[in-house]
Amino acid sequence: MNTVTRAHLAETIYAQVGLSRNESADLLETVLERMSTALESGESVKISGFGTFSVRQKGQRVGRNPKTGVEVPILPRRVLVFRPSHVLKAHVNHTAVPTHGGDDE
Repeated sequence: MNTVTRAHLAETIYAQVGLSRNESADLLETVLERMSTALESGESVKISGFGTFSVRQKGQRVGRNPKTGVEVPILPRRVLVFRPSHVLKAHVNHTAVPTHGGDDE
């Protein structure tokens, strides 16, 4: 299975948009930096037809070491969550895109 990398995305921008390679890489970095900054500050990032990235706060809880069974506290933390849109799910599953006329996440 192939992995899409920053270099691949920048090259795709270069090929399809017509910017120079440097401009394409700069554009990609700007978009990714803006997304990171928004998520760091607690904002959600919604890309229509793709999905929504958001940060969720998880509280402290007690976990167990699977080998020893000893209880260990898991500290509160923020976790990144991605919810794919119905459009993306349909593409991945090779099914028809739902046309409910509402929010596509």
